[in-house]
Amino acid sequence: MKNRFPKIVQIAIISVYLIFLAGSVVRMTGSGMGCPDWPKCFGYYIPPTSEEQITWQPNTNYKKGIIIIKDEVLFVAEKDIQTATDFNINNWVNYTKHDYAKFNKYHTWTEYINRLASVLSGFVFLFLIYSAFKNRKKDKRITWLAFCAFFLMLFEAWLGKTVVDTNLTPAIITIHMVVGLIIIALLLKLNFIVTDKRTTFKYNSVFNKLLIVSVIFSLIQIAMGTQVRQFIDEQVKLYGFENKNYSLMNPSFKFYFHRSFTIAIVLVNFGMLYLNQIKNLGYKLVNWIVALIFIEVISGILMYYAEIPFGTQAVHLLAGAILFGLQFYLWLQSRKTINN
Repeated sequence: MKNRFPKIVQIAIISVYLIFLAGSVVRMTGSGMGCPDWPKCFGYYIPPTSEEQITWQPNTNYKKGIIIIKDEVLFVAEKDIQTATDFNINNWVNYTKHDYAKFNKYHTWTEYINRLASVLSGFVFLFLIYSAFKNRKKDKRITWLAFCAFFLMLFEAWLGKTVVDTNLTPAIITIHMVVGLIIIALLLKLNFIVTDKRTTFKYNSVFNKLLIVSVIFSLIQIAMGTQVRQFIDEQVKLYGFENKNYSLMNPSFKFYFHRSFTIAIVLVNFGMLYLNQIKNLGYKLVNWIVALIFIEVISGILMYYAEIPFGTQAVHLLAGAILFGLQFYLWLQSRKTINN
């Protein structure tokens, strides 16, 4: 397929990983509620930069839908209004989706940049489905995979709104991430189909079994990781984002399982690395997988023993997402082999 479609698929993959990166920065900085509404931010397409903009002011014009903070309560303008010297409750409606009535310009703009990354990815996906439709006669799977990924992106957008409306419910955040990984898998499968250069590898039954085990182990670890993340989120809600030293106080069994299960993951993947080298199987992705596991282990250790240093959460989350992508792509490669 000597056209631009493979490049568009690869750009789409990068755009999704950029969303993972932006989302990890949002979680790392505690900026998830930087914008109380969606898709606007305090009713603006361009977020406010000062608290004065979202604090009720006398003799001021407000457009319909603008959100303000008055006496630590969120209000929404029912219509275009001009305020008088006194606050008129009849012009406003309580914002009832949640009661997070705080403003931090850094959190607001961090969350806004996260949304911009999603919008940018949305445009990329429009090009993707257009190009996939043009290439539909070359392989029927192309259109199916592209449209599935696109509709899941729309579902992700709805989930993003739900995350804001429910004041960062941990379970919904977990679903948000899992759906993102499914989109990555669909795009990687699409990339595997449309890439012209397809290397054929030697088959080794032990390596393939270890690979399947490693994928299953990674899925278990990701599931446990989301549970640990939920526990940290609850601790943050209880003690405040600034008190990160309390984030892993009295952790549950899930945390200890998540930490200890890393040993099994390391052993399995080092076994794959060993076989790949002594059998000369030619899987270059194995080296990158082991490197990412090392990054995951180091960042996990730092988060627990060094009270979550700045940037470690983002590194841990993004490395995990990339690790999943590499393992899935290696699985696709392992299915196209010749006998050793």
